[in-house]
Amino acid sequence: MTTVTVKKLILNDFSAFHLLFGNLDENIRLLEKAFAVAITSRDGEITVKGAPIAISQVEEALQILIKNIKDGDTIDKQRIQYIIQSIVAGYAGNLEDLGKSFICVTSKGKTIKPKTLGQNQYVKAIQKNDLVFGIGPAGTGKTFLAVAMAIKAFKNNEVKKIIITRPAVEAGENLGFLPGDLQMKVDPYLRPLFDALIDILGNDAFLSFKERGLIEIAPLAYMRGRTLDNAFIILDEAQNTTKEQMKMFLTRFGFNSKVVVNGDMTQIDLPTGRRSGLIQALEVLKDVDEIGFVTLSDHDVIRHELVKKIILSYERYEKENKDVKNGSK
Repeated sequence: MTTVTVKKLILNDFSAFHLLFGNLDENIRLLEKAFAVAITSRDGEITVKGAPIAISQVEEALQILIKNIKDGDTIDKQRIQYIIQSIVAGYAGNLEDLGKSFICVTSKGKTIKPKTLGQNQYVKAIQKNDLVFGIGPAGTGKTFLAVAMAIKAFKNNEVKKIIITRPAVEAGENLGFLPGDLQMKVDPYLRPLFDALIDILGNDAFLSFKERGLIEIAPLAYMRGRTLDNAFIILDEAQNTTKEQMKMFLTRFGFNSKVVVNGDMTQIDLPTGRRSGLIQALEVLKDVDEIGFVTLSDHDVIRHELVKKIILSYERYEKENKDVKNGSK
């Protein structure tokens, strides 16, 4: 028989009370469901009823959330679910470090900082190394955080320009059949990069920097033959580079430059029989100490909660079908 106990917690900061509970107590309902407890409040006093271990977990979650509020972080369903997940997995003690990894503020006043431990590791790797490989599924913030770090370096005069590129691989469409000139043909491939820059800088500042050549966004083919000094360079969707393209790109950057290479191994759009340059690069460079390698997982997904479930479902499906193909089932 499960022991049920009651614990009272005092919340001294009344200004944080509404943010902690959320609209219609939706935040508290998430904690109740996750830990099978009952939570009530009155006059700044929170009462938690449930199993002793569950009460301890709720107390830990509330302490983390209160600190998040004091740090000015947004408390939403996504944040609470990540905290719950971290507590259950036993690594919630490391979350305190997240609040220290401030990157920059957007044009709308929104603070940008890592939201997961994996993202925090990724940001620290970019700070430490001149070349970083960030590998992970969609929604883990690879591109957005890399762009934010590039803007921070640019504003701090650590680099003189930002260069962002990606291979224009035809995922189901042929570029030759798309309307317009070359720029119009490749713009759809570069759109996510435009969106990240505009989100952080604001449209006017982005256009001004772009017109002055301080920000360059171009297909990977445009990098050939160049030496890129004093620049923050991001190669996005790197899983779609060929072996030749990857080698070409990695030998482009020069003095006082920083390079971030992002990719998702589950979304390779290269023609059958063409090996990804990213896969080869990870094998060739794995023993180079000066290079940072960070792998993000479904635990680092910061999009809609369904994205994480979709990723896990695909991973499970592909593993099961691989096992069947190999005759292990």
